[in-house]
Amino acid sequence: MALILATTGICSAAHAARKEARIGFAFSMTGGASAYGDTQKKGAQLAVDEINSRAGQDGIEIVADFDDDASQPQQGINVFNRFIAADKVVMIIGPTLSNTAQAADRIAQQSGVPVLAVSNTAKGITDIGDYIFRDSLTEMAVIPNTIRVAKEKLGIRKVAVLYGNDDAFTKGGYDAFKKALGDSNIEVLSEQTFAKGDRDFSPQLTQIRSVNPDALVVSALVEEASGIVSQARQLGIPPSVHIIGGNGFNSPSLMKNAGKAAEGVIVGASWNAASSSPLNRKFVEAYTARYGSPPDQFAAQAYAAVYIAREALGRAGSTDNQKALRDALAQTGGLDTVLGKFSFTEGRDADHTPVVQVVKEGKFVIFGE
Repeated sequence: MALILATTGICSAAHAARKEARIGFAFSMTGGASAYGDTQKKGAQLAVDEINSRAGQDGIEIVADFDDDASQPQQGINVFNRFIAADKVVMIIGPTLSNTAQAADRIAQQSGVPVLAVSNTAKGITDIGDYIFRDSLTEMAVIPNTIRVAKEKLGIRKVAVLYGNDDAFTKGGYDAFKKALGDSNIEVLSEQTFAKGDRDFSPQLTQIRSVNPDALVVSALVEEASGIVSQARQLGIPPSVHIIGGNGFNSPSLMKNAGKAAEGVIVGASWNAASSSPLNRKFVEAYTARYGSPPDQFAAQAYAAVYIAREALGRAGSTDNQKALRDALAQTGGLDTVLGKFSFTEGRDADHTPVVQVVKEGKFVIFGE
């Protein structure tokens, strides 16, 4: 009896010591960005389950509340309001699109709830306020490196530019490309635009073909990106005209939808599956075993975000004090993650090394290797 009581007491003490941290996850599970939101949810859930399997050892368990922002700003606002008012979350991870973040993040800032973005790369997101963070490298961090590497390795001197003019992400990507091209003294022969949901890009691509650029630079989400890549080759723009994409190209959906036309596409990124770090190898193996396909950059960023949040929660000394968590997040530096050594800048943006990828045999590999 004494042994039973003693054992029960130990179990009760361990259970009592465990603290729950409720986190809201707003991802695009439907709508135009669902290709990103699907892998984000999978990456985040994998991290949550790994952390919770060890919660008895270190005392913090994550209660994950997933909801669909439907790739729409108004739905993102609705989800954020529910997370904050009804669910009393300690922080929010997401939303998927920068357009949604520009609207919904303001709700969290006003309420003093930290937000950790995992795919918002447009300019100005963290300017919303001191509760807004992101582990996704901005286009301004990734694209200049992409253009520099492409110029060095391919000798690009003149390009055409095609971008979506009705979305914060694609317009932000265009701004980053425009500046990077100017800084690299690369001539822009033509600029063409499209709108979200467009399916026929032949007028723009026909004009671009006529100016004979060395490369076609594109800022687009993956659905439109797939169509642009496919139609460019169908219209006779040869593989010798390299296609260089922004962060929206970083999805297996590009290769799935564009097929062989995607071969040779160059994309700047914050992560590559081939990284040899032990943390990354473990993540790729676990994700692939669980879901039957390898992770993409969006899964990796969501997975990393959960571990960044967990580490900050430990330092905050509380699972429900949003201000303490905000302060702890701001102090994150040199943390080992699947993205590499990770820190937040003074402006709460991601600080780690970008990479340049190329599609080879249907997969993203490091460009130049």
